[in-house]
Amino acid sequence: MKFPAVKLFMQEETKNWLLYSEENLEAAKILLGSKLLNPCLQSVQQSVEKALKSIFIEKTIPFKKTHNIMELKTILEKNAVQINLSEDECDFLDSIYLPTKYPIGSALPSFYPDEKICKDSILLAERILTEVKSLIR
Repeated sequence: MKFPAVKLFMQEETKNWLLYSEENLEAAKILLGSKLLNPCLQSVQQSVEKALKSIFIEKTIPFKKTHNIMELKTILEKNAVQINLSEDECDFLDSIYLPTKYPIGSALPSFYPDEKICKDSILLAERILTEVKSLIR
């Protein structure tokens, strides 16, 4: 899926965050095709995280360094920015962050992800990236 070009009047830093988000999403697809499922999920989580952070940059909302999707969504909501991301989706994305980076326990149903989880996650990241771009425009 190709995404529309980033608007020219958007802040340069915002464009960079969106570009990295898009690259993470494309990497997730390539990794899935190579059956590298943990790195696929890690790239999905990073794509969503960077997409959300691009809103913070564009709307000059302060944020601290965090990888927690629920925390980012909550801060955005407190600043009148609504994202169509359910609590379950946030919990899922937050649950895959550490287990896909390091070999430790996981909140996933099974420590090793399967292709369905990866495909569903990629669709989620595509949806969020599209929504974020429409919010920023």
